[in-house]
Amino acid sequence: MLKMEQYERAAAYINRAVGTADTAIVLGSGLGGYEEAMTDVQTVPYSGIPEFPVSTVPGHAGRLSVGTLSSKRVMMMSGRFHSYEGYGMDEVTMPVRVMHLLGVRTLILTNAAGGVNELFSPGDLMLITDYINYSGKNPLIGPNLEAFGPRFPDMSRAYDVSLRDLAKKQAQSLGIPLKEGVYCCFSGPTYETPAEVRMARVLGADAVGMSTVPETMVARHCGMRVMAISTITNMAAGIADGSISHDEVMQVSGQVKGSFTQLMNAIVSHLS
Repeated sequence: MLKMEQYERAAAYINRAVGTADTAIVLGSGLGGYEEAMTDVQTVPYSGIPEFPVSTVPGHAGRLSVGTLSSKRVMMMSGRFHSYEGYGMDEVTMPVRVMHLLGVRTLILTNAAGGVNELFSPGDLMLITDYINYSGKNPLIGPNLEAFGPRFPDMSRAYDVSLRDLAKKQAQSLGIPLKEGVYCCFSGPTYETPAEVRMARVLGADAVGMSTVPETMVARHCGMRVMAISTITNMAAGIADGSISHDEVMQVSGQVKGSFTQLMNAIVSHLS
């Protein structure tokens, strides 16, 4: 388990290299490059940050940037970490705790997901209203670090209601369709089977994926406001014919970058 001094070393290095921010955005598969929307950008590769893991998944560039977006100082992670890469859950969620030490109080998470709701289509954006953790893992297992939060954090409102309202309002004003739904997290790296997808639907899930939930748990433990948006890159197994591939995920993510960028710009510009 990571120790406080390891988080502090990473935070101190990032502060010296790129500075701090009030808001952070984690860019999921295929959404890297959004950091180029910022001005006055300072960037550091994950490999240069003490104690930090390194992204190994295609489409996760592995760099952290701080810059100005819509007059706000924003930190962006281009790429994240997953337990299926061989990392422990404390490593997967390390950046969230480091962000907290750097003063981040609002966290926006993004991901690529498979659609379970049959009313969804590839290319849809889905605002996450709640999650189901079916990964079998929880990053808060182990000794509690009281400096970050309580032993038993409340998850009744994992995704901030005011941030969700803001996202819906900005999407409507831009004419960007924004679905809403529950995200079910599996461990990966295999895509879900048709039977698992049927189970997820029965449990109330609208989309499935392999990330986001661990970061949500740790962010809420730290007292951060959290919002999360999925790009529905494919229909989950058994919903549509054909196989699922990471190439397809990356391709569809690239196709929605325009609307994603518009929506994110609008949300950030109206953050309080």
